[in-house]
Amino acid sequence: MTKKQSATQAALAFRTKTLEKKANILSGSTVYLSGPMDFVASRREEKELGWRNRVGQFLRGYGVTVYDPWYKPLAKGLGDYGREDEFTTEKRGNWTYDDSPEGDRVRAELCSEFWPTLHIDLRMTDTADFLVAFVPTNIYSVGTVHEIVMARLQHKPVLFVSPPVTFRAYDSLVAHLQDKGDAEGEALLEQLAQEAPLRPNTSATPSMWNMALIDGHYFFDGFGFEKYREKFGWKTLSALDQHEREFPPRRPLLPYLESLNRKIPKRYDIEHDDYVENPEWLIFDDDDL
Repeated sequence: MTKKQSATQAALAFRTKTLEKKANILSGSTVYLSGPMDFVASRREEKELGWRNRVGQFLRGYGVTVYDPWYKPLAKGLGDYGREDEFTTEKRGNWTYDDSPEGDRVRAELCSEFWPTLHIDLRMTDTADFLVAFVPTNIYSVGTVHEIVMARLQHKPVLFVSPPVTFRAYDSLVAHLQDKGDAEGEALLEQLAQEAPLRPNTSATPSMWNMALIDGHYFFDGFGFEKYREKFGWKTLSALDQHEREFPPRRPLLPYLESLNRKIPKRYDIEHDDYVENPEWLIFDDDDL
């Protein structure tokens, strides 16, 4: 190693230690909050009380710019381009498979209508430093997959939250029908479970595809909101809060983010069978520009 190379490495090490001493690694970074929007139980409730509100508040406290697809940033000179709300998907009800000029026109109009939303969401994904993705295995979400793949192709960290999935109402209805001796009702309910499909995932195990796509270091089985409830004044007890009380996360996201702000954690490398530096966290130090 030359003297110049040695001096460069020493300078880099000093800057890294200085950044860690400041304990504000996330300051100035940008995050995109990816997750289901179309097929959630209630778009209105998801927008007003969903996980994005709390994670966004948590990260803004560290000086992070938060891209939330419910509240898209204005595009200069384009007004409300790509914006959506809890009523956006109503136009989807006009979709048709009518094989005719009129059917072609309707499909073309709808595809054109929703393009700006896809465009601006992918631009936010492209410009973000990292993603937080909420991916319960029981909710269909094409956009989330698209955003995750795009981020991973750029080697960006995707912090992947896969919570336990249960169907308590289904289990209660099964028990109710059994108590009533309603064999026909049980058969119909089982048929419904197959058609839906209703697949519990109490272990919070992500899909095999996501296991291959995302580094093992970035998987979490919940957010861990309870620990920060008093600090941030989260008084509303949401369905997600109740779920996390029943299934306390073994590896919650928020404490990870808290420690990440102080020091970038190493990741386990299977080839080296050891922990190694994680170069995917490319958050540039504006003070050095």
